[in-house]
Formats: sequence, structure tokens, C-alpha cells
Amino acid sequence: MDKDRIAGSAKDFVGKAESAVGDMAGDAKTQAAGRAREAAGTVQNLYGQAKDAARDAGEAAVSYARDAYENRGETFRDGSQAVAKSVRDNPLGALLIAGGIGFALAMLMTRQPRRPPPRWRYYG
Repeated sequence: MDKDRIAGSAKDFVGKAESAVGDMAGDAKTQAAGRAREAAGTVQNLYGQAKDAARDAGEAAVSYARDAYENRGETFRDGSQAVAKSVRDNPLGALLIAGGIGFALAMLMTRQPRRPPPRWRYYG
């Protein structure tokens, strides 16, 4: 839990209490100050929650990357076996896909022929 979440919850609670005291006393200034403190506490709490979520997401990404790195040989072997099985099951489809990829790469690697620069003609 982040310190911003704790401080935000405390401000929110104090703001609610101050607002309630302002309601009972009929003091608009105390009531408004309580609502402002409550809003600031809520914002600070949400900021702490966002920081916690970002930290958790970063830790999860590091964990996934570490697992992938540790199991890289097994993952590569499983992928190779899956591709080989797909090619054995449907050789014509694999050939068409490979041809399509080759055609797409050839189109990306070739460039348009250069056009000669326009010639200026003098009609005078």
C-alpha cells in the first residue's frame, strides 16, 4: 500500500468529519473547507492507487519477461514443433502463406523506378 493512499484516506475521513460538523453547526465556511479536504483526500487516494497499479503492472511484466527468458529454449522448441505439425497437416496452405510473405517482402524491398527530371522547354 502506498503512503499516498493512507494519507488520502485520512484526509478524506477528516474532511467528511469536518463537513459533518459544519452541517450540524450551520457554518458554511467549515462545511466548504471539509468538502475541499475530502476532495483532496480522494484525489490523493486515487493517485496512490494509480501508483500501486503501475508498480504491480511493472512487476508483472518483469515476471513474465523473466519466465520467458528462463524457458526460451523450451518455448522455441514448442513453437518449432507447432509450425512443423501445421506444415505436415496442410502443406499447400503453408506453401501459399510462404509465397505470400515472400511476395509482400519483395514489394516492400523494391522501389519505384526514378523518373527523369522534367525538361523545361522554352516557347518564346
